[in-house]
Amino acid sequence: MKFIIAIIKPFKLDDVREALTAVGISGMTVTEVKGFGRQKGQTEVYRGAEYTTNMVPKLKLEIACSSDLAPQAIEAIQSAAGTESIGDGKIFTIGMEDAVRIRTGETGDVAI
Repeated sequence: MKFIIAIIKPFKLDDVREALTAVGISGMTVTEVKGFGRQKGQTEVYRGAEYTTNMVPKLKLEIACSSDLAPQAIEAIQSAAGTESIGDGKIFTIGMEDAVRIRTGETGDVAI
């Protein structure tokens, strides 16, 4: 099993969700986050005043899937979230030892 963490631009969420559903991903967790990388922040306007912030709003997606499905999920995220501009985000993959469905007690791939 794999645990995929993706940081994407907020407006790409619907595209990524549709792409993941198409490859068989049945669920994910989405969190609003802020951070910076090569973008080094951005300029925004608030009440007519322009200011620079070093934290850019992003979405963090967390997806648990079988090891067989992980490469397809990663490709789906990359193609759906990409704009070919700086700040498109990152995808991290972590090996996942186990999963347990709380309601039924199922474990492993079945619990995902």
